[in-house]
Amino acid sequence: MANHPHAEHFWMPFTANRQFKANPRLLESAQGMYYTDTSGRQVIDGTAGLWCCNAGHSRPEITEAVSRQIAKMDFAPTFQMGHPLPFELAERLVEIAPPGISRVFFTNSGSESADTALKVALAYQRAIGQGSRTRLIGRELAYHGVGFGGISVGGMGNNRKAFSSALLPGVDHLPHTLDMQRNAFTRGLPEHGAEKADELERLITLHGAENIAAVIVEPMSGSAGVILPPLGYLQRLREITRKHGILLIFDEVITGFGRVGKAFAAQRWGVTPDILTCAKGLTNGAVPMGAVLVSDEIQQAFMHGPESAIEFFHGYTYSGHPVACAAALATLDIYQREQLFEKAIELEDYWQDALFSLQDLPNVTDIRSVGLVGGIQFATHADGVGKRAYEVFRQCFEDGLLARASGDTIALSPALIVEREQIDAMIERLAGAIRKVG
Repeated sequence: MANHPHAEHFWMPFTANRQFKANPRLLESAQGMYYTDTSGRQVIDGTAGLWCCNAGHSRPEITEAVSRQIAKMDFAPTFQMGHPLPFELAERLVEIAPPGISRVFFTNSGSESADTALKVALAYQRAIGQGSRTRLIGRELAYHGVGFGGISVGGMGNNRKAFSSALLPGVDHLPHTLDMQRNAFTRGLPEHGAEKADELERLITLHGAENIAAVIVEPMSGSAGVILPPLGYLQRLREITRKHGILLIFDEVITGFGRVGKAFAAQRWGVTPDILTCAKGLTNGAVPMGAVLVSDEIQQAFMHGPESAIEFFHGYTYSGHPVACAAALATLDIYQREQLFEKAIELEDYWQDALFSLQDLPNVTDIRSVGLVGGIQFATHADGVGKRAYEVFRQCFEDGLLARASGDTIALSPALIVEREQIDAMIERLAGAIRKVG
């Protein structure tokens, strides 16, 4: 591909393009837990694509639903028009959402879901006569996609610094909860760090509650390298936001649809936000789609004024796209029929034991695990952050395992259909790669 006539035309996302094109890794087909690359090698998918193929690859039920729908009606507008599928899908999502969350706004990605949630929060505060609440609070190391709203509340430096003059004004950040000192090699949720939620009280004192619209957090940070919420932390955030009339937004783009067990992390950890965003696992990655789930109370606040007036000036051409809806409905059927949301809890101990078998390997400084997610952190290489994890990722691929490198962390998030033998094979290949890289 280095000499391929078309190689230079695709500007690849979040990729070292020159490095990749000199030695490309190309996938050609996928089935169940496996990819096949262009040389015909089978590769175990340790990342459910990119945290999205929660029911495994190329499920015939989804393929058929999408094919049927695209033949019947490829597209229909949802601005002042409609078609039945998004109404049906919204109802299905409300059935599995935390109690009290009962309205659904459709988007096409996690980035669009984050920006939509922030706009809903700001417009809601204004609709209830709290127009001075314009500030948003995010968190360090957070990832909320790549829209200007998402990178403003997000807390990953590389995603922000080139755009620092164009970020949303009035955004502040909570501290992240990664505490290697006190929590390294904890199984499940870390014991220390719930007090970091109290930093929100400090920000409220600084900015004034009457000026803050919403707080947005991922229940578990995925892109930053699997950072788990300390015990009691999310509960504390919920208490503080409720006390001060601030909306709490959970970004569940990664944690949604069984990744940590239950439909959403909100249920697994017993904390109901006001707004919840999702994408990825919604369609099993088959067709891009996202959704923002909000409480009845929030949506009702917009339903005033003349009935002929548009209540919320926001939306996307592809909001509630028929083909995406068909994929999502077929996906939800699979999750339900195979009880996949419970699989992450059933396999959690086995998965954790397997991951923790790596703890004495060279340069492993922490292992973090919950549900069917794992993060293995490495000591920083002399040549800089990310080098060691990238080398492990590259070696894993050569040895037939797709893992994900993020900074000094290797993240794993296999599809929820994974079998114990496949977990064993993943860990064996990862261990081999860690030893080879040294």
